[in-house]
Amino acid sequence: MSTLYIVPTPIGNLEDMTFRAIETLKKVSLILAEDTRNSGKLLKHFEIDTPMQSHHAHNEHKSVNSILQKLQAGTDIALVSDAGTPGISDPGFLLVRACVENGIRVETLPGATAFVPALVNSGLPCDRFVFEGFLPQKKGRQTRLKFLAEEERSIVLYESPHRIVKALGQLKEHFGGDRPISVSREISKKFEETIRGSIEEVLVHFEQHPSKGEMVIVIAGKTTAKKNKNKSKEEA
Repeated sequence: MSTLYIVPTPIGNLEDMTFRAIETLKKVSLILAEDTRNSGKLLKHFEIDTPMQSHHAHNEHKSVNSILQKLQAGTDIALVSDAGTPGISDPGFLLVRACVENGIRVETLPGATAFVPALVNSGLPCDRFVFEGFLPQKKGRQTRLKFLAEEERSIVLYESPHRIVKALGQLKEHFGGDRPISVSREISKKFEETIRGSIEEVLVHFEQHPSKGEMVIVIAGKTTAKKNKNKSKEEA
């Protein structure tokens, strides 16, 4: 029986690539890549010569059926994204769903993803959390922020560097400036950093220090925020 392998790739540091991931990419007959140019550099580094085919957000609806046909014909295929685990804010869900519906084996390898180290490193509760990925850019964004402001679990968001100040301003508007927050960027890379504090404090930091790299935002849930307020009052 053929298998679709979901293979995480490093989000920055190539040493985060697992032995199992390398061996899987070597043994399959085809690699589906979000960007064949980016993945080509990774394959060259690890001396992997498996053929690649483009599979990204703009063509995945059209290519699912042809990929299914290859799998049904007995071809083992691996899916990779530009960085991290496919399906987490990257293409992958549609293909996995189609495989499940058609009885094709899917095997997902453990590996790199940005939100887990950011959440653990935040210092905020990580036993219960909600992952939102990228918020809607226009329609529905304000409604979603208003809804999340009442969420009692820690909240994890992705944001791009050129929108981080605007996003933090919107969080301040809906969550209040004193809500605890953590923003991690360049995870596993040379200039990795995590900025912690209130939304107001972190907003001021990024206004004064424009930064590069994809951002992971972790926001304290409403319950944690209330506990911190009560603790501050008791200490005072």
